[in-house]
Order: sequence, then structure tokens, then C-alpha cells
Amino acid sequence: MSRYNTPFEIHVHGEVPLRPEVTFGQLQDALAPIWKYAGARSLADGAASAYEEEPGIKFDTQEHLLQLCWTVRGDEDFREALDEMGMSLNELAAQGAAIEVTFYDTDFDEEDEDSPEESRDDFIMFFVGPNPAAILQVQRDLLVQDVVSTMERHFDGAELVGVVAEIDKLFAKRFDALVSSLDIGKPPRGMGGGHGGFGHGGGRKPRHLH
Repeated sequence: MSRYNTPFEIHVHGEVPLRPEVTFGQLQDALAPIWKYAGARSLADGAASAYEEEPGIKFDTQEHLLQLCWTVRGDEDFREALDEMGMSLNELAAQGAAIEVTFYDTDFDEEDEDSPEESRDDFIMFFVGPNPAAILQVQRDLLVQDVVSTMERHFDGAELVGVVAEIDKLFAKRFDALVSSLDIGKPPRGMGGGHGGFGHGGGRKPRHLH
């Protein structure tokens, strides 16, 4: 199905480490919600981005890696396709991974100073992984990276050990709650744990190329 005059250009960006035994057919099935959303008949047909300069959807069989730098035109209902894709990718992922999804408002004109309209841009982090502990691990690592990066402008890195320890305590509490509700195993050492999903951010994010 062709999508013209849609309210958003949606950019999907990230890398997902896959289990060594994952095949192209399995990946095609897992990604079907998004390539079908783009109106394609197969992953090979839908792997190209709406922008020629973007690599699109790549399956690195040597590194067992799914690489995403792909734009599609669409609407808010793309979030449903992401949810469905995420459930399938969880079963193929070797470890937790974060996927950035940016909704660019195609109707918003930044140069139109007289316009009363506000941009509907949105940015989310979508997490996948083989289990809740793996997903919380990558969430924890990203949060620590962001917090340390911000605080290192004012403090020496060695002074932030306690801050990182407090973040770990928060994630450990979240994982303990999951253990109680889902009866799953303990997380790896040095992390809190839990389940993934969408995390929201703000502002117009630059489109990635690599």
C-alpha cells in the first residue's frame, strides 16, 4: 500500500545482535509488520529506505547483526507495527538492544515564524531482548551513559560512582518486582533488571546515516 500525504516521516535506527542460528526467513517474518506497513511484498522488497542515502534494513550474516537505518512514511498507527515487530524480535535477539524511532512532522515548517502550529515531532526508544533482564540491562546502560555524560561537565568521573550505584539500586528494585510477578531468573551481576517497551523523549532528532 502506497503512503502519500502522510503526517509523518518515521525513521527507525539501531542495531540488534541476533542469535547465531537466526535465518533470513526468520528475520523476514519478525520484521513483517514494518515492511508490510511500507507496502512491500517481502523484506528484500521493503528493506530500502524512503531516502536513498540511508542504508535501510540490513542483515549482517557474518556478525549476526540486524542493522536499521530506515525511513517510512506513515501515521501514529506505526506504533502498533513496532509493538508487533518487537515481540517477534525478542525471540531472535541475542542480547538487549535499543532502537530509536523518530516521527518527523511533515506538515511543520520550522521557517514559518507566523504559524501558530506546533510540531508534532516525537522520539521514542524501543527496547528488545531475549528476556526482561537483557532489556533492563541495556536500559540501565543507556541511563548511566546519559547521566554520567551530563554530570561529568561538573564533576570528575570518580566522584560519580555513588550516582551509578543508586541507579543500579533502582533497576534492581524494578527487576525484583518482575521476579515476584513473573517468577523469572536473577539478572546478571552489576545490573538492575525488568521489562522493556517504549521510552519517550522530546525534540526534533537528527536523522542518522551510517
